[in-house]
Amino acid sequence: MNPLAAAPIARTLIADDQPDVLAALRLLLKGAGYQTEAATSPAGVLEAIKRQKFDVVLMDLNYARDTTSGDEGLDLISSIRALDNVLPIVVMTAWGSVDLAVESMRRGVRDFVQKPWDNSRLLQTLRTQIEEGRAKRQRRRRNLETRLHSRQMQSQLAEARVIQEGLLPKSMPTLNGVELASAWRPATEVSGDYLSSFSVSSDCVALCVADVAGKGLPAALLMANMQSILRSIASDLVEPSSVCSRLNEMMCANIPENKFITCFYAVLNTENKKLTFTNAGHNYPALVRADGTRLRLKEGGHVLGAFEESTYVQGEVQLRTGDRLLMFTDGLTETTNAAGEEFGESRLLDSLMCERWRDARDLQQELLRQVTEFNGGEFEDDATSILVAVQ
Repeated sequence: MNPLAAAPIARTLIADDQPDVLAALRLLLKGAGYQTEAATSPAGVLEAIKRQKFDVVLMDLNYARDTTSGDEGLDLISSIRALDNVLPIVVMTAWGSVDLAVESMRRGVRDFVQKPWDNSRLLQTLRTQIEEGRAKRQRRRRNLETRLHSRQMQSQLAEARVIQEGLLPKSMPTLNGVELASAWRPATEVSGDYLSSFSVSSDCVALCVADVAGKGLPAALLMANMQSILRSIASDLVEPSSVCSRLNEMMCANIPENKFITCFYAVLNTENKKLTFTNAGHNYPALVRADGTRLRLKEGGHVLGAFEESTYVQGEVQLRTGDRLLMFTDGLTETTNAAGEEFGESRLLDSLMCERWRDARDLQQELLRQVTEFNGGEFEDDATSILVAVQ
């Protein structure tokens, strides 16, 4: 069975300066089911290729009368390759040599047929080259489509990142002697981490750090959903425990079963420096006192979006002059170095302790510098943090 029978009819361009050779080849190929076009000169070959698509070129190397060097054919091969670097070229000649064959292959010839040719071998050679050429074009087309799709996705992700960055605080304020600083390092173009600070009254500011299970665009979309809901809830509810309870109800109704969000939500009274908070399954924020005492803010409940009946305990802590409070996602602590070692919470908290004399912005930058130096700048997960410094 002809392996090309189920495929589109193969178009073959035959190039030879001898009319009897062209006639014999066209008769043979027509009987095998090929469409053919003939050219008697290099110029005719190039004109035909520019005009339409072919599956294979079957060509002689010599065209001028009484020449056997093959130079014309070699130049033609190079010209064909300049027009189409995939089109299979099969050379047939009665004046072949090893050097000529090597040079022809170097310039892009796929196979050789010696004149006078064997019909069966010639047809098999053409079938093989046509199949390989079509497969190569198909791979190239798929690769091109993949690259185009990838570029479109990259463009869309870049736009999504700009939008997401626009949802983050442009700067963190200093309020009655309380400095705030933040850092956001997505592992991909967009992030499933969230941070925010916004006023809930004239003397109270809400602080939130959250992390969606997963990363990339799906996590970013879910986080954007949570952000809009949080702002709406926080404008009506004051207590962090109530905010997290309501937020959990909304997340359970709006996110897939296999997704959840960890969240630390707090309200800081900038007058009396009292922090009330609820921890919904999030990394415990670390509070380092001026005297070196360490506290972890644990009070709270389950992650958001997992259990509709979840209730949340509310914690409270009095901040003092010299205190440094770090809220962070696990991208900071679970990042690894080249040896596979995690940076870890102990290393992060030791750094917070040693550098607590810095102001909020400098301390935030120093912690991020140490993490980046440790992992070589390669973050496996989104890394986000808010730092509070009481002056």
